[in-house]
Amino acid sequence: MRIGDLAARSGLSTKTVRFYEQSGLLPAPSRTAGGYRECPDQAAARLAFVRDAQGAGLTLAEIRSILALRDSGQAPCTHVAALISQRLNDIERRLAELAKTRDALNGLARRAAVTDPASWAISARSSPRSGGSSARRRRQTGRCSRCLRRP
Repeated sequence: MRIGDLAARSGLSTKTVRFYEQSGLLPAPSRTAGGYRECPDQAAARLAFVRDAQGAGLTLAEIRSILALRDSGQAPCTHVAALISQRLNDIERRLAELAKTRDALNGLARRAAVTDPASWAISARSSPRSGGSSARRRRQTGRCSRCLRRP
């Protein structure tokens, strides 16, 4: 099948199919006498695997390593299980970081909701230790430093 047919069958663009070929994810196809790529029928299944693996969060390098094992006749199951385990650990770590960020933002939002910026501007101007720097900082950044400070 020609590259346009393969691309349509796979739901990818011909440019993407060529990129995957250049990246080593697809074997180089044979050429017709006119120089057109003649892709085997198995290429569509391989592209579907690449698309699904990317959807699962695997990088092209990881996908290439799986395909290389499979192409060499080895079962890549152990390698795939290790990659999936690593990806799950990365996701769990990222979720924990996002939960901390969410909690910090919720705290800031609660404090900002009950803070009257006008009262802070008056106290900042009259405070002897501030020297007006808080008001200046607020004008420069558009932020109330007390809203962003930890309790």
